[in-house]
Amino acid sequence: MKNILIIDDSALMRTVLSDIINSDSRFHVVETAKDGVEGLELLKKNTYDAVVLDINMPRMDGITLLKELQKNNIRAKIMMASTDTKEGAKVTMDALDLGALDFVHKPDRASECRGEDFTAHFIDTLAAVANSKAPVHAKTFSIEDVKESKKVVELVSKSASKITGNRIVAIASSTGGPRALQSVIPKLPKNLKTPVVLVQHMPEGFTASLAERLDSLSEVSVKEAAEGDVLQPGTVYISKGGKHMHIIKSGGKSTIHYVDGPTREGVRPCANFMYESLMESDYDEVCCVVLTGMGADGTEGIKNLKSKKKVHVIGQDESTCTVYGMPKAVAVAGLVDQVVKLEDVAQEIIMNVGVN
Repeated sequence: MKNILIIDDSALMRTVLSDIINSDSRFHVVETAKDGVEGLELLKKNTYDAVVLDINMPRMDGITLLKELQKNNIRAKIMMASTDTKEGAKVTMDALDLGALDFVHKPDRASECRGEDFTAHFIDTLAAVANSKAPVHAKTFSIEDVKESKKVVELVSKSASKITGNRIVAIASSTGGPRALQSVIPKLPKNLKTPVVLVQHMPEGFTASLAERLDSLSEVSVKEAAEGDVLQPGTVYISKGGKHMHIIKSGGKSTIHYVDGPTREGVRPCANFMYESLMESDYDEVCCVVLTGMGADGTEGIKNLKSKKKVHVIGQDESTCTVYGMPKAVAVAGLVDQVVKLEDVAQEIIMNVGVN
């Protein structure tokens, strides 16, 4: 049974979340704290399998607590759970940068948390966090990393410039993905020969902030994909949260098209749909990249895509995954061509699709 700590300033919310967690035989809430100050003291003395952390609290908020954990070199598996909506997406990105592993958006009213959909999503996310690796507090992407990535591009450019054909990169990521993507996307050169399409499991309203964060760090252009966007080389298109992204032919060009519909693999957007939509595309070869994440999203889509297209699959290795779920699934299915450490993913993408 996994021991859980809840840090939330609402007594009612602490009770409701405790009831949800304790209703699953895998988990047990062993302690609660009403703010970051109390939470920090508990985390200095005890170890927990996961911590459910609110953002807006008196005395010490969730972001400040994450900074204190870094300062004190305390490693904890943090799941953010906040009703904050005003700057919620930006603050969530900050929390993920500071080592939080995943997040859920709580309904404004505690009573609404008892709904089946929220309860199922909350427990699934908690399970992913509790079973993940504790975060390593690596520094965020810096100017030194930019210089290092330029060296990589220079080294591989000679052979990469000779690559021919019409190609595309398609990336899938989930738990641990926002931080993992900071080790991949900013290392891609602006003269990348191909477009990049990307599904990161996130709810509506959060993918725009992820795109903005990655765009600010990157030479390539990064945007939340809009309906009707025509795919361009050197641009990364992140699927909107809450919708399934397809790549279709429109006016003879590869174009973004969103589809509403039920979840698949329990998620929306689902990478399987993105991969399957490329089956009828004009691309000669697809470079599929599967990064850290819970579950098996991507496996079925890549399997189906391989029946129609030449596909090269890069899977993130277990040692650098926050959750070795999605990359493991494609590896077990025998679909992977390369298994590489996170820090080498960008280099392998460049080698596979080329630069202009």
